[in-house]
Amino acid sequence: MKLLAIDCAANLCAACVYDAGAGKELGREVRDLGKGHAEHLMAVIETALQTGGVGYPDLDAVAVSIGPGSFTGLRVGVSTARGLALALKIPAIGVTTLEALAAEGAYAFPGRAVLAALDAGREEIHAALYDGALVETYGPSVTTLSEAVSMAIGAEAVLVGTAAPAITAAAGRAFATGPVAVTADIATYARLASARKPGEKPKPLYLRGADAKPQAGFILPRQDPGEKDP
Repeated sequence: MKLLAIDCAANLCAACVYDAGAGKELGREVRDLGKGHAEHLMAVIETALQTGGVGYPDLDAVAVSIGPGSFTGLRVGVSTARGLALALKIPAIGVTTLEALAAEGAYAFPGRAVLAALDAGREEIHAALYDGALVETYGPSVTTLSEAVSMAIGAEAVLVGTAAPAITAAAGRAFATGPVAVTADIATYARLASARKPGEKPKPLYLRGADAKPQAGFILPRQDPGEKDP
């Protein structure tokens, strides 16, 4: 099975082609954009396919990071994955950023529980806890720093994600630590997706509402149809 994986959950715009049967990556393209995923993603995908010597008709599935992460980036990645899946009549498979980071922590420290934790601002952390077999036992959820510290200590967990340094500092002790990053390597998403059966269509994982909200002071009151302007 040949699978295309794409990730727009954070600053990176990434794609890779993965051969599940051979267990190897065939080609990739990764650009550190910050913003502008919508303008670059299709070119990134095309480059990854060309590097891997694979065409769209050769693909058997599409994998996509579903968050938590950038609201705009997640919408771009998920909508593109679902559009390609529909056009090519192949399944689209979603993988969370927390799960992918945890998989990298588990690879570095086999058999250990892993706490994947991302700094979400506002003194909040997006977290998920996985046992030694990488089975999710908590989350994904929004939690506090003190709650994350308690989970890490209680599970003797490996820490991964951007909140790992804050958890270590707050705990006042050292933890085994995997990648301190906002997203995993693109090939990790491909490997995880290739090992699971397709289910529901992927959708963005939003653990809290968007920062941008209508300002109530600028909303005009609705007028009753029976009323007349003065």
